[in-house]
Amino acid sequence: MKEFTLDLGLYRTPGAKVFTGRDRGRYVRDASKIDELAHQFDVIKILLPKDLRSINPSFLEEFFYDLIPELGSDRFKAKFTFEGADLYDISEDLDDAIERRLREENALAY
Repeated sequence: MKEFTLDLGLYRTPGAKVFTGRDRGRYVRDASKIDELAHQFDVIKILLPKDLRSINPSFLEEFFYDLIPELGSDRFKAKFTFEGADLYDISEDLDDAIERRLREENALAY
């Protein structure tokens, strides 16, 4: 199984403790080449900064824009793991982003 670790800290504004906004999510998606990595590796560990306080669901929606509908919730969660932040649990914000992205994809299909 091929694994890759992506250090999200490399893409944050110096000193920032949050990742927020669609524009920032799109920037990090493009800069990190996450779509290409997802097709090259079986598992991708997203390393969160230790002092991270929050990741906005809008950021996550744009960061994983094509991958969420492509993989679906279960396969997405099997492929991507998140670790590193001491005081922040990404699970609720990630679930919100996945739900919103899948709902948006379904709405566009009609």
